[in-house]
Amino acid sequence: MSQFALKMDIVDNARFSPKPDPRFNREAAISARRFHQGLTGYRPTPLNTMTQFAHELGVAQVLVKDESQRFDLNAFKILGGTWAIARLLCRKLDLNIENFSFRQFREAGHPKMTFTTTTDGNHGRGVAWAARALGQNAVIYMPKGSSPWRVKHITDLGAECIVTDMNYDDTVRLTMRTAAEHGWEVVQDTAWEGYTDVPTWIMQGYATLADEAAEQMEAMRLKPPTHILLQAGVGAMAGGVLGYFADRYGAENFNAIIVEPDRADCLYRSAIKGDMVNIGGELNTIMAGLACGEPNPLGWPLLRDNARQFISCEDSVAALGMRVLGNPPAQDPRTISGESGAVCFGVLAAILHHPQRDALKKQLNLTPESRILTISTEGDTDPQHYREVVWEGKNGITHC
Repeated sequence: MSQFALKMDIVDNARFSPKPDPRFNREAAISARRFHQGLTGYRPTPLNTMTQFAHELGVAQVLVKDESQRFDLNAFKILGGTWAIARLLCRKLDLNIENFSFRQFREAGHPKMTFTTTTDGNHGRGVAWAARALGQNAVIYMPKGSSPWRVKHITDLGAECIVTDMNYDDTVRLTMRTAAEHGWEVVQDTAWEGYTDVPTWIMQGYATLADEAAEQMEAMRLKPPTHILLQAGVGAMAGGVLGYFADRYGAENFNAIIVEPDRADCLYRSAIKGDMVNIGGELNTIMAGLACGEPNPLGWPLLRDNARQFISCEDSVAALGMRVLGNPPAQDPRTISGESGAVCFGVLAAILHHPQRDALKKQLNLTPESRILTISTEGDTDPQHYREVVWEGKNGITHC
């Protein structure tokens, strides 16, 4: 087997001290999933078993949850946006969430309102989808350098999309100011003082995929995972999903590992410091969905208390994950995974080929008995860039 060394900085979490959070648990996820099951087109996304890859890595099991098949949006983000908007409308109009329906709301002819958010692509697409389903308006802001493909995905759903000349976190602040001026409803997946309910609902909505995965593992008669790898931008998905699994399995019973791009690794740096660290600048990474420099203050405590390790890795790790998932060994199922979706699997593939493979496996406590869960959070949401990576070798590797 060929060897090459990709940059992956791993830090053990010295503050690991498992603590549940009653806002992000199994009960909250089940409520959100019950709502999602009522949406047109809902079905659980596949949980794929990578048998041959696991054998080559020297572990018992590697699973990939394929969120490219989430509704028709090629990513998981709709789970958070739809649940948050439903909860927001129910509170605003005094409706019952237990029987709330997008279709019934649209048919009731409620006065138009505008939903707005900042996005790297997938979250905004989910908000735009929800606004159209409800017969409402959406204005979506995107940071500098956003992919034209991701812009088109949003405008094709009838939303207005504005690309700024700022990074993600500064664009969030612009969105907030503009929403306050116009009386729009903000549906943002990170929190700040005075704004916590909506991001809480978004994180709870993301946990639908975790509840599905746990149910699927039981149906497949598989034991619970010993390792769960979660990619993170602000940490909303990672926090919501980890909260669910910590409640269901106990965080002390598995290794949660948080993975970020090295050019936007605010959580990795926060883990080193023991407190939230914000980073600025361009945040230039191919992992557009993870290009965030400020941790979500709702998600950070969950990650600080319940994750065992944090990884900061170069873009080539994500690119490797994209290529291996798209061209897996033997009869393993193929997964079309985008840059942000493939990075956790990319970590495993990078370990497989690393000259210090045994040392890295020991550091992450990977043994022949390990059962690993990863989540491919998106498909080829930027088809042109996907081909540049998978076909043309962008962010390739140098062999030892």
